[in-house]
Amino acid sequence: MLTFVVFLLCTASTVSTSAKGGAAGPWLNNNQLYKFSYTTEVLVDRARGSKEGSGGYRISSDVDVNLVWREPSSKDDQLIRLVISKVKIESNQSEKKNVLHGTTTESVLGKTSLAALTKPFLLHLRNGKAKAFYSYWAEPATIKNLKRGLASLLQFQLNAGKVIENDVSGRCTVEYKAVKGQVMRTKLLDTCKTAETGFTTHSQVLGVNRKSNSVTVFTLEEGFIHSAVAEEMHLLAVNARRAVAAKVVSRQTLKLVGTEAGPLEAAGKDVPGVVKSIDAKLAAVGIMAEKVKTQCKNCPSLFEHWQAQQKQLEPAGLSKATAPRSFLALIQSIRKAPKDEILKVLKSASKTSLPQVVDAVTSSQTTASLDAILEFLNFTDAKGLVLQERFLYACGFASHPNERMLQALLEISKGKIGSTDIKESVVIIMGALIHKLCQRGGCNLPTVVQVKKMILEGPDSTQDESQVQMYLLALKNSLLPEAIPIFTKYAESTVGVYSTIALSALQRYDVKIITDEVKQTVNRVYHQNRRIYEKNVRAAAADVILSSNPSYIEVKNLLLSIGNLPHEMNKYMLSKLQDILRFQMPASKVIHQAMKDMISHNYDRFAKVGSSSSFSGFMAQSADVTSTYSLDILYSGSGILRRSNMNIYGASKGAMLHGLQVAIEAQGLETLIAATPDEGEEDLESFAGMSALLFDVQLRPVTFFKGYSDLMSKMFSMTGEPMNVVKGLILLTDHSEVIQLQSGLKASAEFQGGLAIDISGGMEISLWYRESKTSVNNRGALVVTGNVTVDMDFLRTGMEVSFETEASLNFITTVQFSEYPFLVCMQMDKTTFPFSEHLTKYDSLSSGKPIVLHKHKRQLVPGAEFPLHQENSNMCKRVFSSSW
Repeated sequence: MLTFVVFLLCTASTVSTSAKGGAAGPWLNNNQLYKFSYTTEVLVDRARGSKEGSGGYRISSDVDVNLVWREPSSKDDQLIRLVISKVKIESNQSEKKNVLHGTTTESVLGKTSLAALTKPFLLHLRNGKAKAFYSYWAEPATIKNLKRGLASLLQFQLNAGKVIENDVSGRCTVEYKAVKGQVMRTKLLDTCKTAETGFTTHSQVLGVNRKSNSVTVFTLEEGFIHSAVAEEMHLLAVNARRAVAAKVVSRQTLKLVGTEAGPLEAAGKDVPGVVKSIDAKLAAVGIMAEKVKTQCKNCPSLFEHWQAQQKQLEPAGLSKATAPRSFLALIQSIRKAPKDEILKVLKSASKTSLPQVVDAVTSSQTTASLDAILEFLNFTDAKGLVLQERFLYACGFASHPNERMLQALLEISKGKIGSTDIKESVVIIMGALIHKLCQRGGCNLPTVVQVKKMILEGPDSTQDESQVQMYLLALKNSLLPEAIPIFTKYAESTVGVYSTIALSALQRYDVKIITDEVKQTVNRVYHQNRRIYEKNVRAAAADVILSSNPSYIEVKNLLLSIGNLPHEMNKYMLSKLQDILRFQMPASKVIHQAMKDMISHNYDRFAKVGSSSSFSGFMAQSADVTSTYSLDILYSGSGILRRSNMNIYGASKGAMLHGLQVAIEAQGLETLIAATPDEGEEDLESFAGMSALLFDVQLRPVTFFKGYSDLMSKMFSMTGEPMNVVKGLILLTDHSEVIQLQSGLKASAEFQGGLAIDISGGMEISLWYRESKTSVNNRGALVVTGNVTVDMDFLRTGMEVSFETEASLNFITTVQFSEYPFLVCMQMDKTTFPFSEHLTKYDSLSSGKPIVLHKHKRQLVPGAEFPLHQENSNMCKRVFSSSW
């Protein structure tokens, strides 16, 4: 029936009213008492419901309403008195699961709160809108909010249209539709402005999506409410896995049960005077809900919580899901703690668990936590590199950084720093913070402007190669449009590492802001119009061209270049183009067009042999998120690795996240096997290193060796153990908000995702066996939790949904250069890993034991080796048969 009424109202295009004298809103008769039954209900459940039913409760009461005073010159200016009585609180659960079983309303609310709830209160309505709400300052905020919820239900208008209203939910845009005797009010909840603001993760892929609606249907008789039925729903879901979701439903029902003779209208000139004459203690406390300070009874202190959790955060347990779960719980505890208590935990942590505590304290992102960590760390001490870098990386991954965090890093960069590595990381991470602050509209904040100026001027302010590289990496993280001309300039640099960084940075920008001037520069680099470039620089230029909506001419010139490139680069470009066609990337259409020309597409060009390759594939596909991977391998003509680039992307609802990039580069190693370097690489210094980009944040590169003497010493001391690139705990998803329900109740929503990650990589060269091996090992444990709670001080109901997993991804490249053409085998595999989902529902009173329901589901996801091209499979068979 309600659906039918809503349909009628939505299709109505005219407004008709039976209100007396054409009143704009509800109109009360003088000397009449309106008696209503009132019910408000709140339910918390999974998105699709559950067999156990929703958690929640229902508050029902009688409500008496009468007119106190009316402005003589305006029938639509009224002061109304409301009195709540016969209050009942009930659960919708069975007796066994009913936390309210055996209780009374007074025992649940408490004598004081019940007395406050049944005290009369006043509402001043003008033209159907709440102009003032009168109650008692001394009343508990929860009680006043419940009264506000009832009062808000009397607010409506009889003419259709959109208006801005103030009610318990805040200042909201409301749309009215009406037919004779009925009004539908639709509140546009996304427009509501409230005193309580939350925060959310900057990345849409890692973020939380909320869908909300609120509809109230009024049935009128003689200009006043005969019934009012309101229902609002809030659904929150993790974008990457929408099964991790929670739903809050709030309902209000007000029904007229009768009328009788009521008190006479009070005398007075204006509302304040009339209110004072009724009760001098009544005050205009505002119709919008006020904050409710919830106090956790018997909750452990931060230090007590840390003592219980510290074993889970020791290094040995970081690959287990218990680590990120404890990490998330510790963050919640830190966010409620003062600075002194946080410092106490930092100072008491063991040497092995301290890096994880630094991760948690920095990720908490409160004023107290930032003050504590800055006081604890000593950046002049070179021995504290591990803790200092963990702090900086946690800043880079911050879910909702503020200007003060950036200001802290700026001050650190200006002071004395004991390690050059840390100095570089400070500047690089400042670039990441600028990007996040600009995303939130903070690009003109004073500190942001100051840091932008510093890094934009940085590359040209020094001749030190490491510092130029540092500033370029900071700009790469910032994604500032103003940095594009700088990257364009450095793309043509005589220093290969500058060119590579500049080109890889240009590839991260939105294609719409890549100008023709930029494209011309990148094409000059690839085609070597002005000077000779290293292969990896030209390969990076090709990546930019092919990812920036290339024109027909650009693609045709790329095709024509194949056959005139260094041997392995011929094969790399051929493989790159074929991968784009096979994977149907955006450039595939124009490549198809260009290949119709037999001059550019012929057997001679497309039959090039070699070991370099480019391959993309799907890691996972679901309705929520699609994960893809790509592997680009470029060798020198002598068979030694020149560049290895592994990327993992996540896409959800049109948003893209660069989850991981691990690039290994090597150069100047031809002397080891008495080989001839390729064109443009004759004078390169021996070098090998790794660069990582994690969740859109570029980290400081790691050097394996630099220079021939360093190479030889490392070669003879190699243990085969990979070098750590990044290790720690990362707060991926971080969403917090208070949902103000129209009933006056509040729902608190907290969604967090924590990742324990360990990325390492290594490179081994055996001159004896004439074999090289590079490896990238990624281990991680992920936990995502969502918690929605409706807390009334005396009664609390809620639900937690979560999932967790532990996984390992390994990428190994083996090259045998004992014969020519050399043998190359690439392997990329994931191990079998567990995946589990959990559901917890709880109801509790301020006194007594809570009722908790647990459910969980666990499964094993089989491991697999990710497919690469057939040539690689054939080569691996030969490599392992020869090594055997």
